[in-house]
Amino acid sequence: GRANRVWDPVASEMALGRFGWKANAATVLAQTAGAASGDMGLTSRVATDENCRSPQRACASAPRGDGVDLRDAHLDKLVFYLKSLAVPARRRMDEAAEQRGEMLFARSGCSGCHVPVLQAAADASPSLLAGQVFAPYTDLLLHDMGDGLSDGREDFGASGREWRTAPLWGLGLVPITNGHAFYLHDGRARSLEEAV
Repeated sequence: GRANRVWDPVASEMALGRFGWKANAATVLAQTAGAASGDMGLTSRVATDENCRSPQRACASAPRGDGVDLRDAHLDKLVFYLKSLAVPARRRMDEAAEQRGEMLFARSGCSGCHVPVLQAAADASPSLLAGQVFAPYTDLLLHDMGDGLSDGREDFGASGREWRTAPLWGLGLVPITNGHAFYLHDGRARSLEEAV
């Protein structure tokens, strides 16, 4: 895999991208503000422009409030919440089957990209995260997934064929939490076997 270098609107400089489908956000703050803007049309100190494209005349001419939609205190609380969400606990079902699965996962080379264990930086913020060891099953890097998974869209240094390694933590909970079992960036895989 390789890193995506992205514009960090918070630091006003190029930085290592780690968040988003194509690792196109450098921080949780940038990812959160970008999602608030792109998905819900909410402006913030990070994403100050209204999310209106040129054909959206009604959007562009709509009345605006006094300042941004997502005030600093609310944005900061949302980012703190997202950063401090607990990692999904590992569910112990069948220990022997888990051990066989882990061995097969490693032997198949999956753990080369879906890295089982990472450690948060010593200066992570909030400080309760500093140095924590966690099991995300990702390397946070871009990988060329081929023409079959291409969206034809470049994103900073990522080509249309490249995607950040999706974290696998909590994967078994997808049908419960999302109400569906669709996988990959576009939901085309209807099972984990199909995704692989």
